[in-house]
Amino acid sequence: MDRADAELLLTSEALTLLDSLPPFRSSDNVVQSVASLRDRGVSPEMTRVVLRQRRLRSSAVGKFGEFAARMFFTDEGLQQATRLDVAARHAARFRALGDVTVGDLGCGIGGDALALAGLGIRVVAVDNDEATASIAAYNLAPFDNASVEWGNAEQIDLSRFGALWFDPARRAGDRKLSNPSDWSPSLEWVFDVAMRTPSGIKLSPAIAHELLPDGVEAQWVDDSGDTVECVVWTGKLARPDVARSALILGSEPAELTASAPDAEVAVGEIGKYIYDPSGAVIRAQLLGALATRLDAHTIAPSIAYLSSDALTQSPFAQAFRVVDVLPLDTRTITTYCRDAGIGTLEIKKRGVDIDPAAYRTKLKLKGKGSATLIVTRALNGRVAIVAERIR
Repeated sequence: MDRADAELLLTSEALTLLDSLPPFRSSDNVVQSVASLRDRGVSPEMTRVVLRQRRLRSSAVGKFGEFAARMFFTDEGLQQATRLDVAARHAARFRALGDVTVGDLGCGIGGDALALAGLGIRVVAVDNDEATASIAAYNLAPFDNASVEWGNAEQIDLSRFGALWFDPARRAGDRKLSNPSDWSPSLEWVFDVAMRTPSGIKLSPAIAHELLPDGVEAQWVDDSGDTVECVVWTGKLARPDVARSALILGSEPAELTASAPDAEVAVGEIGKYIYDPSGAVIRAQLLGALATRLDAHTIAPSIAYLSSDALTQSPFAQAFRVVDVLPLDTRTITTYCRDAGIGTLEIKKRGVDIDPAAYRTKLKLKGKGSATLIVTRALNGRVAIVAERIR
């Protein structure tokens, strides 16, 4: 979104138009929607801006719930915005610091700043894109303890902040920036500042461990089955003796912590149960810690599936009961599914180059039964494990 679009959006005409439109549906006819507004005398520019915002509000419901209906978004800002329930977790850490002003550097559309302000924390949200900063200002307008500035995080006065929140921009338009030096602000600068001021730094869950400095807490977060982020905490925001953490959010949040990465796991045969660890556990390099809890082993080197002869329910892994173990041979699996009457097959894979959707088609499934097929490597080569998901 450029400055002209932002100025157009932040008018009473745009607000009135948005309020008059029905909620966006994926089945909507775009041509008809445009024609309808044009028939009402709405300019082409206003039509484009308003219809795009209606679509973005609909897409934002998954992250912001009912608040999305009264917020503004940019495409890039929504992609990078923190889910509101996750942002609330971030804000709770800052609240534990007491009476501080938090600088949200790289605030985007203001998702994390909203959570901070909602907990009564003073927050100054900063973004180096003028249009994005104006959107954040609109979203934060209901809070008198929040303000927004347009500026470069690397050039503003940071001495006024008692703590910092960073969400470096990792995209340039539609292009992902793979080099952390190209992020805005750069990761090297962020870590340098964060080692001197208590900070939280939101990063991709795929961040390489070798990029993380010593003496910090790195927490990977799963929300509704998705591994959504890695947050690096420094100073008083980091917990003593916690270097790696896997946090699973849901009806009953659970966390696995360790004072160092713990990814070493013994290798053994496929037992009566298979465990599929959460992405946060794997990304945090805590597979060894989980294996110890489950009294389990992995079924092949570098394969993250765990196995055991005893069932241990865990919030950190989905459990499956092993029904059969087949060679990874299409004809053998097709015959097995036909004889067992399996017509619905969930296919999971790890360590093999198979497209589950395409492979499912090859099996010509028929029948009323259902199962899970875990396609992977084991000690004796590539296998297809027929399993039953334990809910």
